[in-house]
Amino acid sequence: MAVLFQGGHMSYGYSQPPGKSRTGLIVSLSVVGGVVVLLAVGVLIAVLSSRGSSSGGLRPEEARATPAGEGSATPVEPPSLGGADARGDVRITGCRVDSLTEWPDADVEIVNGSDGRASYIVSVEFLDGDGTRRASGLATATDLAAGRKSVQKAQGLGEVKGRMTCRVAEVTRLPSQ
Repeated sequence: MAVLFQGGHMSYGYSQPPGKSRTGLIVSLSVVGGVVVLLAVGVLIAVLSSRGSSSGGLRPEEARATPAGEGSATPVEPPSLGGADARGDVRITGCRVDSLTEWPDADVEIVNGSDGRASYIVSVEFLDGDGTRRASGLATATDLAAGRKSVQKAQGLGEVKGRMTCRVAEVTRLPSQ
């Protein structure tokens, strides 16, 4: 209890303890929100892949990983600008494993080969030396004009040790409005 003197009068008041910090709550809710967004993107990819791709059975592009510090992988053939096949609009230009985290990533080049504006969702798989899938990542380009190029990064979240291959697993092209 605190006693205050104001203008010759004595006043009694109680001081309240300082409020609790809500920083922990905010950080926790942010992390949970991020996980929910990642799960939603995963469900979207699963739904899109269950509908089948427009690849027509073409072999996915692949690029070999380069050990950290040795530069990027040899590019795969450039994408074609014609035809209705969205997989032909995408190629992997770099494939590597971070030496600290051992997480893989791939540089993905997307060239819009359609006649109008389009958005792309590209699923990339990261395979170990035995061909076993160890991680996956996404690269996206939105509202890309016909004939225009976008370079994006697909980040894998799993550890890959030793030799690795990056492979385009799925390409979805959606017309932009």
